[in-house]
Amino acid sequence: MDTQVWDALVASMKNAYTAGLSEGAVPRPVIMPLVRGELVGLIWVRPIKTGDDALTGIAQLSNIAAAAGADEVVLAWETRDVATACELPAVGPTPCLNMVHATKEGHLLHQFPYAEQPSAHSPDGSVEPQWLPAPEPQPGAELVPPVQAAVDFSFTPLELDHPSPFGVTVILMEEDGFSVRLTEAFAP
Repeated sequence: MDTQVWDALVASMKNAYTAGLSEGAVPRPVIMPLVRGELVGLIWVRPIKTGDDALTGIAQLSNIAAAAGADEVVLAWETRDVATACELPAVGPTPCLNMVHATKEGHLLHQFPYAEQPSAHSPDGSVEPQWLPAPEPQPGAELVPPVQAAVDFSFTPLELDHPSPFGVTVILMEEDGFSVRLTEAFAP
């Protein structure tokens, strides 16, 4: 992935976090698959229940990447949000936007810690992130189990007996409640 695409994805996630926090919640975990450097789209996890359903829902993000034949994926999630939803201990900085860039060969974890500060733009008590210095990216860092599963399964080909495995996967994921926003190049 070239630097320009990476920088655009990071800026997009930081903007989403600023907007989400002003409304009282961080964005749900999202996967951004790429095929030969071209972004397929952004797919946010479906509404999930705390516990096993959250683990499964986050891991299922991999379906779209596998169906598209992605050779790279970026997953983004908030440390505390995923730990709470999956009933796991929070590991790493909190609060923190995590973004992992993964290929079949391995992954690189980027962490963007922030402090929640009262919004200067809104007197209603909402907060916005104050981005703190980011630690160095961590090659092969340990990932929370559902994110690791999503990374692993993103590169496992789907065994679908259908003339359009990607198209049917998009439809099925949307029916399950995933929010799927494809780029023009991959829109059906």
